Amino acid sequence: MKSIPKLIRRFLAILLLSIILLFFLNIIILITLSLQQTPGASAWTTAMETGAALQKQDTGDGYILAEEAALELEREHVWGILIDNRTHKVSWHTEHLPEDIPLEYSLSDIASLTRGYLMDYPTFPGESADGLVVLGYPKDRYWKHMYPNWDYDFIANLPKYMLNVLIVNGGLIFLIYFIANMKLLRSVKPIAEGIQKLPTKEPVCVKEKGLLSELAANINQTSEILEFQNYQLKKKETARANWIAGVSHDIRTPLSMVMGYAGQLENSSRLTADERQKVSVILQQSERMRNLINDLNLASKLEYDMQPIHCTQENAVAIARQVVVDFINIDVDGRYPIEWVTEPQVTVCPVNVDKELLKRAVSNLIQNCINHNEDGCTVYVSVHKDCAAQNLPQSSGFVKSEDSGLQDYYVLRVEDDGRGMSADELKRLNDTPHYMMCDSEISKQRHGLGLLIVRKIAQSHGGSIVMSQSVYGGLCVEIRLPAYYLE
Repeated sequence: MKSIPKLIRRFLAILLLSIILLFFLNIIILITLSLQQTPGASAWTTAMETGAALQKQDTGDGYILAEEAALELEREHVWGILIDNRTHKVSWHTEHLPEDIPLEYSLSDIASLTRGYLMDYPTFPGESADGLVVLGYPKDRYWKHMYPNWDYDFIANLPKYMLNVLIVNGGLIFLIYFIANMKLLRSVKPIAEGIQKLPTKEPVCVKEKGLLSELAANINQTSEILEFQNYQLKKKETARANWIAGVSHDIRTPLSMVMGYAGQLENSSRLTADERQKVSVILQQSERMRNLINDLNLASKLEYDMQPIHCTQENAVAIARQVVVDFINIDVDGRYPIEWVTEPQVTVCPVNVDKELLKRAVSNLIQNCINHNEDGCTVYVSVHKDCAAQNLPQSSGFVKSEDSGLQDYYVLRVEDDGRGMSADELKRLNDTPHYMMCDSEISKQRHGLGLLIVRKIAQSHGGSIVMSQSVYGGLCVEIRLPAYYLE
């Protein structure tokens, strides 16, 4: 399955991105906190500035600290002393000097306080003209590392050490994350496989264990429901097909008797002309009922794949021309002339079809033109080749060969110059299902079985039909069939 590795890659990518973002975020937070904790200048810098600002008075007795430096020390609660170079005694100090601060120092004391603390106060020395200035900060203000000592090789190799540590840490994080999620991924895989099998109508049984056991149980229940629904649907379709076949069979026998007796009465000399005319109408309507029963049977068989289809390589031009000739021969009064408008150079259009079914489809289209134009019309029939399969609407039912890329196909077009249909009527005819295909709103299904049979015949051969307005003013119906080439 492609989805599981993709899911793993997504998890790892999210983890890596999270680590990188957290790393930079922590650095930013650390820098921000450091700046907030030390908003002023460095303590070492302050000590050096204090030493420079401490000047001996003109009278030569005592020292005076510049006002700006004194305010800075007072604001930071810092005390300061000046240790004389010669006597090692405190020759100057700030006000509020803590009582425990000595006023005389040895060299070792001076060395200790410059490095670290004096009476637990963190101290920072600064150079003055007459001695050493020492600033003492509050005890909880600074922490000082008194014995800094680093090996040179360690400092030189520190970047390499840090890189190795980061790589090892990253590997450990990935390993821990992967192991922690393996159980989840093992639970996801069978569930994903089960979901992918649901549209195929195959029985699905996912083991109900692991972290997603409840979801697995729901998938199993869904599979059982779909399987039961498919069984009921097939049972319903079989019952409908059997009912149609049974009713058609039961109607044929009495209908044959009606047509037989009506035929005898039509030729009887005992009937008046008006009575013979009524008998003729009975014969015509009986013939129409018989054709309707045949159409109903054929539509039912095509719908439920019960009609055997024997496909051979045929010439679509020859089949269409033969149907046209048959209709021309029966149009005695000439009310429905048929024109063959196929280009002269189009003589062979090979298709893999059941010849009789294709003839039936073309006949239905021509008969449809006749049935819907009582005042007469001209029917135009043509066959041509087209390579625009990619422009077909998805609802047309056209099936394109996956092996040949762009599928060539042949178009059998039947159109007329009759009353035609409006754009709304065409849309309704294309979008509204036939009553055989719909269990609700049957009263709204207006078109007959003829177009349904044409559509099912085209789809059973991997083709489609497209209905539109004709350039002659009437209705245009195209049967599109994939081209068939012998290797």
